[in-house]
Amino acid sequence: MTARSQKFGLSCAISTPIRPDGGPDLERLVRHARWVLANGADSVTLFGTTGEGASLGLAARQAMIEALLEAKIPNKSINIGIASASLEEAVAQARQGKAAGLGHLLVAPPFYFKGVSDDGLFAWFSRFIGLLGGDILPIILYHIPSVTAVPVSSDLVGRLKRVFPDVIAGVKDSSGSWETQARFLADHAGDLAILVGDERQLARSIALGGQGTICGLANFLPGLLRPVVHAGTDDPRIAQVVEIVCSYPVLPAVKALVAGVHGDAGYLAMLPPLEALAPDQIIALTDAVAAVTMSA
Repeated sequence: MTARSQKFGLSCAISTPIRPDGGPDLERLVRHARWVLANGADSVTLFGTTGEGASLGLAARQAMIEALLEAKIPNKSINIGIASASLEEAVAQARQGKAAGLGHLLVAPPFYFKGVSDDGLFAWFSRFIGLLGGDILPIILYHIPSVTAVPVSSDLVGRLKRVFPDVIAGVKDSSGSWETQARFLADHAGDLAILVGDERQLARSIALGGQGTICGLANFLPGLLRPVVHAGTDDPRIAQVVEIVCSYPVLPAVKALVAGVHGDAGYLAMLPPLEALAPDQIIALTDAVAAVTMSA
């Protein structure tokens, strides 16, 4: 699937359940993936920011991909995030997705060296694509400068889509800046799937040609987000929930809300250096979100 053939839709940036020994909890992962897909998501994206993807090694990634496939989740409904400062490691991550015939690669730029030019990033992405060879999965470029400190500019996107028109399928903008999202839409919405990471901007993006989102809120509110993506119907509760979640450390807050969905504290654990919320924080968070989502 490419941006020009079908709308991208709603993808859950799925959180990664963690066992006490630090490995991925595959049983809980499968349960949660089935839940989000049954309740409104079109796909799941493993190893994104919400999924602590940069903290997961190749063995854990392979085990998670295999667990979802063995659970009969369609391979094209699974996307994977690629996050590495090493080109060799990034290619190895991508080859796992290619071998499994998955949907898309969500590819962040190399993030260790800062202040790099668009020319340098173009060279990195070009080598990444070249090393993967033929039958490469479609790539969604991942702009998340608050985490990588390496922006993916609209000019760079344009250059890559011109040189690799059958590979570059979209951009996920997680900058939180409407000005940036509007620039991506104006420059590329006719050619690429422009996705938004900040759910507060989703309805506005869809109205201007955006194709959906890969987001954390879909871990616990996919049914609230689906009408926004597929019918352009805004819901003010979405912005309210985002504000609540963002008042806490976001990744452990998402896991707390996932634990609430399943009634299972086993979803709370984080990979170091991240830490789970304290019990009193979990109660306050879940109560606040419930008060918003249960309102008319």
